[in-house]
Amino acid sequence: QVQLVESGGGLVQAGGSLRLSCAASGRSFSTYIMGWFRQAPGKEREFVAAISRNGFSIFYADSVKGRFTLSRDNAPNTVYLQMNSLKPEDTAVYYCALKWGTEVRDSDLRRYDYWGQGTQVTVSS
Repeated sequence: QVQLVESGGGLVQAGGSLRLSCAASGRSFSTYIMGWFRQAPGKEREFVAAISRNGFSIFYADSVKGRFTLSRDNAPNTVYLQMNSLKPEDTAVYYCALKWGTEVRDSDLRRYDYWGQGTQVTVSS
């Protein structure tokens, strides 16, 4: 079984920054993708970004490209989502997710096998 634990959410003013972390544990990891999704009140969960196991391939949603940066540290199986120039429309619960395979550019949440509990990000105007 895989466990994903997110941290780093909070309240920030528009234009500010936050960094989210997601630590994966529970089994040995070979080929897998780690991604972030978010869900605002009354809206469907949407893709934010994903990264390959080696960190060489990263895919972003157009809405966050140029503002968010995804990175990873395989020593503790942790990914980091650095969010800069935050906007009120970035307000949502952010979820970390993991799927087996190598296709980073697939944003379909149904392909992801494991999910974290979510962390709230609130951006005030």
